[in-house]
Amino acid sequence: MAYVGPDEARVQALVAKFAEIRQDKPLAPAARSAIALGCTPVAPKHFRIIKRLAEYGFFRAGGILIGTHAFLAIGNMLGVRWLAGAATLDVDFAHAGRNVSVALPASIKLDVLGALESLEMGLLPITQFNGSAGAQYRNPKDQELRIDFVTSMTRDNKTVVLPDLNLALEPLKFMEFSLEQTTQGCVFGNAGSCAVNLPAPERFAVHKLIVYGERPVSERVKSKKDLLQAASLASYFSENGQADVFNAAWQDALQRGKGWKERALQGRSALISLAPDLANPELWAD
Repeated sequence: MAYVGPDEARVQALVAKFAEIRQDKPLAPAARSAIALGCTPVAPKHFRIIKRLAEYGFFRAGGILIGTHAFLAIGNMLGVRWLAGAATLDVDFAHAGRNVSVALPASIKLDVLGALESLEMGLLPITQFNGSAGAQYRNPKDQELRIDFVTSMTRDNKTVVLPDLNLALEPLKFMEFSLEQTTQGCVFGNAGSCAVNLPAPERFAVHKLIVYGERPVSERVKSKKDLLQAASLASYFSENGQADVFNAAWQDALQRGKGWKERALQGRSALISLAPDLANPELWAD
């Protein structure tokens, strides 16, 4: 708090002007223009979460937006509007954990939990059996909103805790594929926009094929969405003369071991069954 003078007209005008400046959203008109011209926005409550984490420095600290919101942002980056695979109730983020491959200041500190609490959206961390905060956040009164923080698989398969970020990360198999060679893009909402880190589009697509082969039968709905997103991106690369870019990521996945190859081939088979026109040999050359 700060004392700015007695309660008089001049001071009231100063307070009003300060409140107006705080509420000013200079990027909102530009963001709405971009949306009107074809960019795809995210749901308002999801945009608030992504933007708040951006304001707190999550992406400067190596955080990456993944999942369907990344798919939407990639579409905006490539200049296309997706016709399928764009619906979601989750907001997913990833971080390389202790294996950060970018140069970050050793003194960097961030309070992810504080950022989420500041939104006052009722988001609570799901507590683990050992009593510590987990890597998933939910609002008990809003079952349609869930936030997940993930990282690449660790040797002990335990939740990775980053004290400097006040963040817990759930390790997932094959996640490192999307965490390599990342790029940047924009997330749009009616209230504005923000820059985020994203997986490279070609790696995002191939990773979706690998994940398809990993999901159990009980997650058929998500598996279908994985295929739709992979097919959309594969179609983009095929139709825009960039099949070699997609193929480089595909070859990278095949060369990572037997488990990677089996899942990737299973995903490719399902994708071509879904979209036979994507049986372009330039995409899948070994």
